Amino acid sequence: MRLLLSVLLLLFFVPTFAGTERLALYDSHVKIVVTPVVLDSSAPARHRLGGLTYLSGWVLSSWDPAFGGFSSMAVAGDRFLLLSDGGNYLRFRMTPRHTLADVSVGALPGGPAAGWDKHDRDSESLAVDPASGRLWVGFEQVNAIYRYAPGFAAVEAEVRPPAMADWQPDYGPESMVRLRSGGFIVIAERTTRFGGGDLAPRPAVFFAGDPTRDPRAGFTFRYRPPSGFSPTDAVELADGRIAVLNRRWKLREGFTAALTIVDRAAIRRGAEVAGREVARFAAPVLHDNFEALATTREGGATILWIASDDNQQWWERSLLLKFRLEE
Repeated sequence: MRLLLSVLLLLFFVPTFAGTERLALYDSHVKIVVTPVVLDSSAPARHRLGGLTYLSGWVLSSWDPAFGGFSSMAVAGDRFLLLSDGGNYLRFRMTPRHTLADVSVGALPGGPAAGWDKHDRDSESLAVDPASGRLWVGFEQVNAIYRYAPGFAAVEAEVRPPAMADWQPDYGPESMVRLRSGGFIVIAERTTRFGGGDLAPRPAVFFAGDPTRDPRAGFTFRYRPPSGFSPTDAVELADGRIAVLNRRWKLREGFTAALTIVDRAAIRRGAEVAGREVARFAAPVLHDNFEALATTREGGATILWIASDDNQQWWERSLLLKFRLEE
């Protein structure tokens, strides 16, 4: 009986990372509620977490059925772009009073398939060129990268890079970074379908330029996350290092996360790289299905933004958190 209950709990609570749920379009008049949260509810005055200082954070919520599922993010000043793993995007401006203004929503034009199951529009990673406004989206299931015109106005190009061809369909291009040099780094989430015991390094690709223009220019390497974790997003810091967000899920602990930093010089052809862990998100501090990472600068400080994918489940939350990197 105890075993049966454990199995039922596992089936009920296990996160659906790449399920077949039906997708929905946003209501153009979507209403979003912003609720402040503390880093550690057991010690509300706490602000330090490893090499991070917690500045502020919020739960974003809405009754709109398309809301949530945020897997990637871009931030420029006070303007935010969140992309869901169902091909929907949310834009807004965060006001000084931490309310949302200029909210707009939409769905990606085009895509790998015409259907409206998640596996048809599994958009997991995002990169933006701040100069041109062009955007790149990584799609799991088909291991493809699409380039979009500014504002997601239209698909400009798409490619299925040979170096990513044999990545697991459900665990493909989860992390994508556009470097200031114009190159890209793409990291697979896992190497096997069931990742609980997957301790192998993850396949990764460095593209020397825009992968939709020349997908063969570059090299492959491997990224080793902290034990039991899988990479979910990455960004280039001002000094050229790469910050990687990593996620783990266990039945007893739920979701936890670890932030690592990789030296850019370590990323070479055929290399296996492992980042230095600077923060871990586990009880009693905020922890959830952290999938999105972005960085900005405020004065001389490096700001890291982290968002969570609620899988559109009642027991998860869409968190948006702001930290200062102290290392």
